[in-house]
Amino acid sequence: MHRRAAALTFASLAALLAAPTFAQSSYPDHPITMIVPFPPGGVADTVARPVAEALSRELKQTVIVENRAGAGGALGIGVAARAPADGYTVLLSLSSISILPEADKILGRKPAFELKQFRPIARFTADPTVLVVRADAPWKTFAEFVADAKKKPGTYNYGSSGNYGTMHVPMEMLKASAGFRMTHIPYTGAGPAIVALLAGQVDAIASGPSTVAQQIQAGKLRALAHWGDHPLASLPEVPSLKQLGHPVRFAQWSALFVPAGTPEDVIRKLRAASAKVAADPTVRQVIGKAGSPIEYLDAPEFQTYWDADAAEMTKAVRTVGKVE
Repeated sequence: MHRRAAALTFASLAALLAAPTFAQSSYPDHPITMIVPFPPGGVADTVARPVAEALSRELKQTVIVENRAGAGGALGIGVAARAPADGYTVLLSLSSISILPEADKILGRKPAFELKQFRPIARFTADPTVLVVRADAPWKTFAEFVADAKKKPGTYNYGSSGNYGTMHVPMEMLKASAGFRMTHIPYTGAGPAIVALLAGQVDAIASGPSTVAQQIQAGKLRALAHWGDHPLASLPEVPSLKQLGHPVRFAQWSALFVPAGTPEDVIRKLRAASAKVAADPTVRQVIGKAGSPIEYLDAPEFQTYWDADAAEMTKAVRTVGKVE
């Protein structure tokens, strides 16, 4: 009798010890929310939609895209940072995640989030920003654009996705390098800024290629230069700023993150699924057609890239200084 009781007790204990492993291995057992901290129509949303659809197939669970726009991306990123670290809230962010905490410090306020609150899963794209104007603008080249801006300092304006966002910082870097002045008009995201450019409310924007490629092909917009080191596959004729004598670079990358503290087995599943998503022909075609080819990095390599990028962006934000 005692032996039987002891055996039952041991079996019960073993079952209890195994229970957490069983629960974790069942991930995901209900829908996952993918926070996109920008409105529809921008680079983040362009990448998020096909990635979420493919992740749903790989994980055999629905991945719901939730746009949480505001404060140049800080609102949605902050929501993701405070979410439970259980793998059921993920973040599809742009490189602005590296910028915003330093911007908050410069403005004398508590950062909406800290980089240490996130674990990287994978980078999907890394596009150099492109300087774009309307096709009917008087500037056919970058040199003409800069010369006119210098003649009429502050007369022209440019739109962005918000203060210190991925459309604001590169333009400020360029202004400092080329020595001209333009008025900054912040919007809630890339989509609204592009609409404003097309409507003639702003004169230029710095955008990821994927959000302007169709308008350029349709003859509505004109690209004058880009912030990359190499020719763009989607815009091979557009020169880099480096070629034009301005050694400034800026990559508007997109990547998947989870809150720090997410279980390692969940992270492994998300990394494995992300690798398959990045190799998926449909995903590559959809995102590539939008002008943003897949440039996948798994978590370890992306962490190294992210650390270096964050250091560079911190310097850039300090150069920009305080913007109200």
